[in-house]
Amino acid sequence: MSAAPGLPVVVIGAGPIGLAAAAHLSDRGLRPLVLEAGPAAGTAVREWAHVRLFSTWGEVVDPAAEKLLSPTGWSKPDADTYPSGGDWAERYLQPLADVLGDHVRYGARVTGVSKAGRDRVVDTDRDTQPFVVHVQYADDREERILAAAIIDASGTWALAAPAGGSGLPALGERAAAERVSYRVPDLTDPAVRARYAGKRIAVIGSGASAFTALSSLAELAQSKDGTDTKAVWVLRRGISGSTFGGGEADELPARGALGLAAKAAVDNGHAEAVTGFRTETVESGAEGRLVLVAEDGRRLQAVDEVIVLTGFRPDLSFLSEVRLRLDERLQAPVELAPLIDPNQHSCGTVYPHGHRELSHPDAGVYLVGMKSYGRAPTFLAMTGYEQVRSVAASLAGDTEAADRVELVLPETGVCGGSGLFDTADASPAATEGCCAPAPVVSQPVELNTVSPASASTSGGCCSS
Repeated sequence: MSAAPGLPVVVIGAGPIGLAAAAHLSDRGLRPLVLEAGPAAGTAVREWAHVRLFSTWGEVVDPAAEKLLSPTGWSKPDADTYPSGGDWAERYLQPLADVLGDHVRYGARVTGVSKAGRDRVVDTDRDTQPFVVHVQYADDREERILAAAIIDASGTWALAAPAGGSGLPALGERAAAERVSYRVPDLTDPAVRARYAGKRIAVIGSGASAFTALSSLAELAQSKDGTDTKAVWVLRRGISGSTFGGGEADELPARGALGLAAKAAVDNGHAEAVTGFRTETVESGAEGRLVLVAEDGRRLQAVDEVIVLTGFRPDLSFLSEVRLRLDERLQAPVELAPLIDPNQHSCGTVYPHGHRELSHPDAGVYLVGMKSYGRAPTFLAMTGYEQVRSVAASLAGDTEAADRVELVLPETGVCGGSGLFDTADASPAATEGCCAPAPVVSQPVELNTVSPASASTSGGCCSS
C-alpha cells in the first residue's frame, strides 16, 4: 500500500469495474470506499438499459464479485445468455453493491483528488502523504476524505464527443441542444418514440452505437406510427470494406450483425448515407429544423433531430492535481496506449494487462476500466476485471499475483460494448463464439452513398 494502511482505498464509480474493484479489495482484506455520483449502482449502465450486451452473462460477472454474492443466495443468470444493460444493473450490479453495504455511497460526486498538503508541483515528502478526495453529495454537503489509494473507474459515459469534425463542438451545436442527442434512443419509451417518429434524423458516427441507432430508426420507419421516419447517416470518412464489419467473418458476430443491419437500413431506403462529411456548423432553419454544414461548405437538407454518436472521452478535470502520465493522443496511461491503439487493435487483440501498465508517477492512483482506455473506442469487460484483480493484488503487496495473468480470453474476444437488444434470436446456438447473433448474410452488397463530389451544396444532398 502506498500510504497510511488504515485508510480506505477510494474507488470512483459503482459501475461494473468499480464494483469488481471493491470485491477484489475486500477479498484481499483491504477496505474499499466506492463513491458513486448517481443514485444507484450502474447509473450509467441504466441509461442504456434497452440495449443488449455483446457479451454473455458468463463473461460479465467478475469472479471475486460472484464469490461475494454466492453466500447471499444470489443466483447467477444463465451463463450462455445475453443481458441487456437493464438486466446487468438490476440482476448483478445492484445486488453486488447491496452486499458491499456501507462501502458504497450514492449521490457522492468526486470533485477533486490530490496528495494531502501537496499540490501537483510539490515534491517534498509527496510519496509518504495519503491522497485527499473532495466529495460533493447530492444534498450539497461537502467532505474531505483521506485515502491510501485511488482507483478511478468512473468511465467515460459522462463526456460524449461532439458533432464537430475537429473534435470541438460544431458552431451552433450547443444552441441547438434541445434537438441534439448523444445517446442511442430508446424507442420503447413512448416520449422518445414520439420525438423521432415521422421525423428526418441525422445520425453522426460510424461505430456500433450508430449502427444500433440506424437499425432502430429503420424499424420505426416500418411501424404504423413511424411512417416517413428517415435517417441521414453522416460519416466523416468514406465507405470502405471495414465500414460495416466483417459479416460472418467478424471476430465479434454481433458487431457484424449490427453493421449489416445499418447497411440494410440504407439499402432498403430508410437511411441515406453521406460520406466524407465533417460537420462544422449546425444552423437553425425554418420551423426550428437544423441544417448541418460541412467544413467544405456542403449543406445537408434540413433535419428535425440530430443524434451524435462519435464516441466518449475521459473526464480528467478532477484529477488535475495528481501526477498522471497519459498518452497525448488517446489520453490513456502511456504504457497501455500502444496496446489499445484502435489503428492497430480491436477488443479481441488487446492482451490482459494490470498494475504496471496502469501505474502513474503518483504511486497508488489507477485509472481502470473504460476510463483507462481514454479515447480508444473498444473495451473488453473481462479485461477490466483482470485490471482490478491485478491492482488489488498490488495494493495488498502481493506483487507475484499482481504480475500474473489470470485471464484466458476466447479467441474471438469479448467486448463489453452494446448491441441490438431486439435481435430475434439471442441464444448461444445462434453464434459462432462469444457474442450475439451471427449475421445471416456473408456476401458483400453494393451500397449507394453520396460522395463529396456529387453532393449538393444548397439543397438536399441525398436521394430518397
